[in-house]
Amino acid sequence: MLKVIFYLKSEKADKNGECSIFARITYKTKRVSLSTGKTISKERWIYTNNLRNLLRLEKEKILKNYLELYRLNVEKKFNHLFNIDPEVSLEMLKAELTGKSKIQTSKTTINEVMQRHNKFFKRKVDAGERSTASLQKYKRSGELLTAFMKKHYTAEDMPVSEISNSFVYNLEEYLKYESSFKGQVGIKNNSVVKYMKMYKTACNYCIRMDLFVRNPFDAYDGKLNVKDAVFLTQQELKLIEEKPIFMERLQKVRDIFLFCCYTGYAPVDALNLTPANLFEDNDGNLWIMTNRTKTAIRENVPVLPPAMAVIKKYKNKQIGLLPQISNQKMNAYLKEIADICEINKHLTWYVSRHTFATTVTLGNGVRLEHVSAMMGHTNIKQTQHYAKVLDVNIMEDMEKLKLKYK
Repeated sequence: MLKVIFYLKSEKADKNGECSIFARITYKTKRVSLSTGKTISKERWIYTNNLRNLLRLEKEKILKNYLELYRLNVEKKFNHLFNIDPEVSLEMLKAELTGKSKIQTSKTTINEVMQRHNKFFKRKVDAGERSTASLQKYKRSGELLTAFMKKHYTAEDMPVSEISNSFVYNLEEYLKYESSFKGQVGIKNNSVVKYMKMYKTACNYCIRMDLFVRNPFDAYDGKLNVKDAVFLTQQELKLIEEKPIFMERLQKVRDIFLFCCYTGYAPVDALNLTPANLFEDNDGNLWIMTNRTKTAIRENVPVLPPAMAVIKKYKNKQIGLLPQISNQKMNAYLKEIADICEINKHLTWYVSRHTFATTVTLGNGVRLEHVSAMMGHTNIKQTQHYAKVLDVNIMEDMEKLKLKYK
């Protein structure tokens, strides 16, 4: 919580016998002090209880109003910086208040921002905290940014201080309708919003490094188009489990898919699991414990019997808990399984994660916050995207209601 108190620097009075009034700004465990530019005699400061008492002198009333406005200005500047990055630097706040903000002189370019952030992000990837796929997306976002500046500004780079709101929204328009990749022109809305968030994240990182203060991408307000997550019903899940399949490659894909349906692990996390991720608690229950590659958030899941069956089937047959397979092959073979089982849904590996959230957990009464923890979400809103109200739950509730009207 931000605190602002005023105090008298009374070591040395001026020729009128007055001392300087300073503001001490405290946030968390750090503090800075700076002059308010105003003075008062030590006697009057003490007599008025630091200007808190009822004041009779007009000069002191004006001084008190000035200090209140000063406090409000500090809070306003702080809130602006807090919206950019909650880890507000008080030195940065002091620079803003004294008109010495680095944003006035910063020559950092937007390409330098992306490069510095990506260098930092690569260290997280090398440490196993983030995924290589995420790093590739950041690199791709940098390439798109450079292509945009070449086309619309005939420049390969620009200082961050020169990026305006029109630049931000011209970039969005370029990504949606003009950018090209592997022969395809334009990027869909949700991918564009994610790219824009990457630029904002990279700028926030450099703000924390004190390279500049204002994030030009704060102006962006694009929204994701929330689509209903595809998931399997209990009947469809049972159908896949029990359908006779004789091809070994499809049996293997089915096993991996079912494991993810009963654990909620995303593909990249499921394939990284090893026996070292299995833990038994004091009651003899087996857990899988790991961190999500995407967010580094803890993702601990009790092992349900169907998942245990898959673990036992492939025990000691490879390094990991599951056989290795590419995402591309997995999705191609799942399409075959959907055809065999006559399931009219676009079956992908990620459908298993949606199925865990809806049919396996929420559909069986597991609390939303517990599902959120097991899925390694950073906030419960992410889980609510999966929290679909299933028809079976509606019918169960209505059956209870019917009893009251019999």
